[in-house]
Amino acid sequence: QVQLVESAGGLVQPGGSLRLSCAASGSMLDYYAIGWFRQAPGKEREGLLCISNSGGTTYYSDSVKGRFTISRDNAKNTVYLQMNSLKPEDTGVYYCSAKGAYCSGNPGAFPSWGQGTQVTVSS
Repeated sequence: QVQLVESAGGLVQPGGSLRLSCAASGSMLDYYAIGWFRQAPGKEREGLLCISNSGGTTYYSDSVKGRFTISRDNAKNTVYLQMNSLKPEDTGVYYCSAKGAYCSGNPGAFPSWGQGTQVTVSS
């Protein structure tokens, strides 16, 4: 089973940018769809966007469309989440997750998860 590790998040000012990475080990990423999820304090984990094993992107949250993008580098076994124009409401713990081939916005569909990384957007 694939193991996932997210890069460190951090504190970002509103309007700023941050790139998170999700590095895989134990298996090659090119078989998997990779999703990014966010859990804000007191809220359920929500699906943001996902990249399929063929490279297609699906957005599950309108709040991040036009600001967040996902990409994958199979040679490096890594998926990236580029976050631009960050807002305070983007604050939360960000998780990457893996499932076979096709994307989903349902956390329950993903058997493999990273440990999560905190992103705080505040001035």
